[in-house]
Amino acid sequence: MTEPAATPPPHLAALGPFCAFETHAEGSEPTPPWRKLSELTEEGNDVLRERVASVRASLAANYGRPSEAVEQRVAASVAHLGLVARVISPALGLAALHGLPSRPLALGDLRWGSALGGAFRLSLPREAVTPAVAEGVRHGGGADSDTRPVSTLAEDLLAGPVRDLVAAFAPFSVSPHILWGNVASAVNGAATGITAAAPSLAHPARAAALTFLQHPQLRNTHARTPHNGRFTRRSCCLIYRAAPGGGGALCGDCVLLHGRGGR
Repeated sequence: MTEPAATPPPHLAALGPFCAFETHAEGSEPTPPWRKLSELTEEGNDVLRERVASVRASLAANYGRPSEAVEQRVAASVAHLGLVARVISPALGLAALHGLPSRPLALGDLRWGSALGGAFRLSLPREAVTPAVAEGVRHGGGADSDTRPVSTLAEDLLAGPVRDLVAAFAPFSVSPHILWGNVASAVNGAATGITAAAPSLAHPARAAALTFLQHPQLRNTHARTPHNGRFTRRSCCLIYRAAPGGGGALCGDCVLLHGRGGR
């Protein structure tokens, strides 16, 4: 059975492009340009290498450099961060609206359009998320919910699709410490984006993010500044190394910021 993706749930799209998703019938086969996200983790499949190569070329072009001037592991880390951010953000958006997927989602359940630049198109199985979307509308971001707990969602994602994506990047010589730091950064970034787009959802978004960040897999990947609660990861995504001489800008949550005088 083949079916195109449906329109994205409008209230989730309002939380930002990384939270938005479309839906498809469970068990359907993707039609171009849609592809299964699980292709990225298949042995002998060049989809992930092509993705990393495209990111490498894009990073190099930003600085007017040839692709080979950018380390492959830098491009791999940046590619990984973009992928996990796109997988995690809709889940945080649903959690903030108190409507969680009705079952765990595997990478093979997800469809993507592999464009570069910002949030690529993402589609989730309709049967798994439609009840969640309806639940979120009913509760309207309120405190009560009879859906699965956010801790279960965190376990499902971190031990499922996210772990699979981390493992897929092993051949690119990026340390697991950096890759799981990317995941923590994606969680915090999703909560920050939701809060900026919908201030009324700040509390549930940050509470959901905290649940994710307290998961054993992420507990040692970040720290909070005591006086202001600022999030800082304990690793670096390496993107600054794409610039000539490794002099690129640092991300706002980077562990290296202190060493550069807080810039």
